[in-house]
Amino acid sequence: MGPEGKTLLNIIILGFGFMFMFTAFQTCGNIEQTVIKSFNSTEFHGSGYTSMAIIYGVFSASNLIAPSVVAVIGPQLSMFLSGLVYSGYIAMFIHPFTWSFYTASVVVGIAAAILWTAQGNLLTINSTDATIGRNSGIFWALLQFSLFFGNMYIYFAWHGHVHILDKDRQTVFISLTVISLVGSVLFFLIRKLEPEATPCEASESLLQTESTESASIVKALQLSVTKEMLLLSISIAYTGLELTFYSGVYGTCIGAMTQFGDDAKSLIGLSGIFIGLGEILGGGVFGMLNKGNRFGRNPVVLLGLITHFVAFYLIFLNIASDAPIAPEEGTHLQAYITPRYTVALLCSFLLGLGDSCFNTQLLSIVGFMFREDSAPAFAVFKFVQSITAALAFFYSNYLLLHWQLLIMVVVGFLGTLSFFVADWVVVSSRRDTDYDSI
Repeated sequence: MGPEGKTLLNIIILGFGFMFMFTAFQTCGNIEQTVIKSFNSTEFHGSGYTSMAIIYGVFSASNLIAPSVVAVIGPQLSMFLSGLVYSGYIAMFIHPFTWSFYTASVVVGIAAAILWTAQGNLLTINSTDATIGRNSGIFWALLQFSLFFGNMYIYFAWHGHVHILDKDRQTVFISLTVISLVGSVLFFLIRKLEPEATPCEASESLLQTESTESASIVKALQLSVTKEMLLLSISIAYTGLELTFYSGVYGTCIGAMTQFGDDAKSLIGLSGIFIGLGEILGGGVFGMLNKGNRFGRNPVVLLGLITHFVAFYLIFLNIASDAPIAPEEGTHLQAYITPRYTVALLCSFLLGLGDSCFNTQLLSIVGFMFREDSAPAFAVFKFVQSITAALAFFYSNYLLLHWQLLIMVVVGFLGTLSFFVADWVVVSSRRDTDYDSI
């Protein structure tokens, strides 16, 4: 097998490893607040929303130390050890305690930063300028398929279950732990490249980048206060807020709707599947197929905003206002219309589609604007996104549904306007560059 075939195989293995790991972890995040409400234990006082807030908060801060860890122990071992931490977090739900729950949340936040830094390292090492787009698309598509398998399992495992018994919980989380461990082990199948087979000597440049980590931190701080990044930060903050909503809050709302009958809990799994369908469709159409940015970024972002606004309005009408914070037996409040699970699943699809619109275009514009400083620029991106996700998970403990939707509507509208201005800056600078070259 030639170098090109070996690097492609490495990308595919990397994608499958993440698919298994996040089949387990994303499913865990989707159901954990619902599961926690059903615990038959007076000693446990944890909150799934608070746990996720801790994870994303620690994750944002840990981006500062992650490059050093990956540089010392290498990307493969970094991903394997991080995967074990993820598996430990999932396994904790088999027999949960409050102290172990929150301790695991802190450790997973650190592991997440190391995992994604190592993933970026391996993706770069196994790519050239010509193949980075293809390889990113392959990895992204495999990762998004994780939304299907775990949620499909939840749908069949909990079908017809009004209450989640200890036995049901233990069966699900033992299975998810094993799935996560399989993903971690797959990372060891990634083959190391020979020095002469490393595209563009990417490994050497990465080591140089990691050796000047302090300079990267300074650069990231400098980029964070530039006009372009400040404009984009509102859009990035919005993706953090809606990430929280579709990955943790909305599934909890669906599971709390007693009007959906005995299938309410299993519908959490179907909701995750429809979110995945929206993500994959949007990513395919606006990510991989829109080569050369033929259609422009603004129409795609505007489509994402309209898609989300339609979803938010339908959710407002279809889901009871106290659903995010309802007790284990669910909410008995009446929504503005007779609740329909078909409308709820349509909204899941729209949430995934809109999310992919925003994320594909933000990744594109950040990569274009900060081509020479992509590593610190994406560090700022991840910091802003994860800190707002942490904030949203925190307030999800207390705010009724309509207030959460209102926050996203306001920030989404402002973020879209600021994105348009940022894109105009990009177009103007490109036009000036073309004029100067004449």
